[in-house]
Amino acid sequence: MDPSEFDPSSLMLVAELVGTAVFAASGASAAVGKRLDLFGVVVIGVLCALGGGATRDLLIGSDLLLLTDWRYPLVALVASMIVFWFHPALSRMRPTMLVLDAAGLALFTVVGTEKGLDFGLAVYAACIVGVLSGIGGGILRDVLVQEIPAVLREDFYAMAAAIGAVIVAVGARWESIIGHWTLALTAIATIFVVRLLAIRFRWEAPKPNF
Repeated sequence: MDPSEFDPSSLMLVAELVGTAVFAASGASAAVGKRLDLFGVVVIGVLCALGGGATRDLLIGSDLLLLTDWRYPLVALVASMIVFWFHPALSRMRPTMLVLDAAGLALFTVVGTEKGLDFGLAVYAACIVGVLSGIGGGILRDVLVQEIPAVLREDFYAMAAAIGAVIVAVGARWESIIGHWTLALTAIATIFVVRLLAIRFRWEAPKPNF
């Protein structure tokens, strides 16, 4: 393949679909853990995968991606069904799933922040939209399976997303100098590394002492 014909947007699409599948698997796994039936597993898996993006699109007044691009809901549906049927084997892949989840969080946060900026949002608003794009599906998952949302009780999940969103939103001012892909990849790498370090070293935000 001629390098001049390389289309970065195609790579981004593939990455987004992989992230969608990972988030769907995360939601479906939580539903399986609650012993829901196939319908419940699929519903929670799809909502976990697409909920963050839907929240983002509603906030910025964009067309809902899940209604305009069939590939995203299809990938979420297939991933959820795979988890339902093969969850015993997949449960042994937890370390791999955590790595992929960190990658999905990074990608969705950066894409969400960029989309917020494209729609003319202020820096702080674009950051909020970006973080919600990354963590929104997980919040829906936890609420539906009657758990306290992980972003409110566990390690640097939302915080990692917030750091990356700030990099994108603030760095956009110098994007013509830095370059779009350099800025985006820097933010993605930052979220990814911070999230993995938080998992490895069990970083947590301060909690009240009792």
